Amino acid sequence: MTDSAAPGAAEHRTTDVVVVGGGVAGLVAALECARIGLGVTVLERADRPGGCVGRIELDGLALDSGAESFATRNGSVAALAERLGLGDRIERPNPSGAWLVWGDGGATKAAPLPRTGMLGIPANPLGDDVRAIIGWSGAWRAWLDRVRPILKIGRAERLGPLVRERMGRAVLDRLVAPISAGVYSTDPDDLDVDVVAPGLNEAMTRAGSLSGGVAQLVGERKAGSAVLGLRGGMHTLVDALLAELDRFGADVRTGVRVTALDRREPAATEDGRPASAWRAVGEAAAPDGGAPGSVVVDARFAIVATPAHVSRGLLAGLVGEEALAEEWPDAASVELVTLVLDAPALDAAPRGTGVLVAADAPGVTAKALTHSSAKWPWLADAASGRHVVRLSYGRAGAAGPLTALDDDAVTELAVRDASALLGVPLDRSHVRAAGRNAWRDALSQAAVGQRARVRALEEAIDEHSGLAVTGSWVAGTGLASVVPHAAEAAGRIRHLAVHVADDA
Repeated sequence: MTDSAAPGAAEHRTTDVVVVGGGVAGLVAALECARIGLGVTVLERADRPGGCVGRIELDGLALDSGAESFATRNGSVAALAERLGLGDRIERPNPSGAWLVWGDGGATKAAPLPRTGMLGIPANPLGDDVRAIIGWSGAWRAWLDRVRPILKIGRAERLGPLVRERMGRAVLDRLVAPISAGVYSTDPDDLDVDVVAPGLNEAMTRAGSLSGGVAQLVGERKAGSAVLGLRGGMHTLVDALLAELDRFGADVRTGVRVTALDRREPAATEDGRPASAWRAVGEAAAPDGGAPGSVVVDARFAIVATPAHVSRGLLAGLVGEEALAEEWPDAASVELVTLVLDAPALDAAPRGTGVLVAADAPGVTAKALTHSSAKWPWLADAASGRHVVRLSYGRAGAAGPLTALDDDAVTELAVRDASALLGVPLDRSHVRAAGRNAWRDALSQAAVGQRARVRALEEAIDEHSGLAVTGSWVAGTGLASVVPHAAEAAGRIRHLAVHVADDA
């Protein structure tokens, strides 16, 4: 059941598991616990659970306000969708591919992204599609990678320096950096090669070059789309998770900001089971602006599934200081602007399924654009001739460009950017509806050193304490990382619960 705590009232309840955070990670973890009969209470600050798998209503269309697809690696998200009865809704995107827009002597140029590469690193530096973007000089510089000896000892750690040294700045700035910004919201100099391109270090050694290593990995890819979506939008996954949680009797409370998580000394109950070992204390916001109500949940087990800065605040004092002492990277800030357009000039999908933007593209503020109704056939059908485009703003290390703008100014900017990126005349008269959604808590595990920081944190959490931590800040970017991590975190709680029950 999804409910909001009554404003101004004091609420106190006891359960088996308290899950702090109702994003997809929290909901998956909660469901894994509820399935074996554990009582579960989820406390979520927002009015609607799901986190970055959100929904926005525009011009009668229910659209994704956050994640719109999932990576097919490891099969975890597709398996979850199947289990939730959404298997027949899984759909492939339009295979036409995306384009790149960059600046050249003050002008804006556009070309399809090369298909035979990885993270923008070309397997064939002299290919026509590569030369169209970096020119002959950039292509010859990149080709030198094939003839320069590669070190056999040691591993490349950072993606940016590796590409810059082996293939040159044109490949890095024109091809790799736009993908790093669009996918990870991180500068390529800060990306861990082993995280974003598993196996590349070994493949480079075998092939004797970076492009050769990329070619090997591309050749080993399984046929088919690297991403999939759900007909109706990824937000339907959240609806299905909530319905399943309700079926198992879990209690999902929205509008509750958890301010503290404390460990208590458990005492044995009459049946020999441990009493509540954790207490979550929160505030339920009053919609009328009145005094917030207090919410206290005592539980045998606790799962923290909130964003990075919230989680670290709750964990302070619960884990060793050294686990949180090291400086953690700042969370990325990304804002998405969605436009519903009446624009027949877009019927031909002039930029395929979307556009990535190099930082030097003149007169463009967005870092990426998705032509959603061109990418997803189901959305094209639902839109009935309208077009849905989504623009992404916010580059690593830079202030959010939309922060000081009101909604009208944001819409004007998004329309100008969409016109420049799609190569068609667009103005405010083409806009049927517009919406904006800010996501300010993304912390990429792909950054160098982040895996070690997460490992230290997880090692500091006593495996017998009944506490688990999950979410994208420890699992990694994307649902394909979040879903299995959340299930694994819940599995540790389930193991403890079953072990205690057997001992009782």
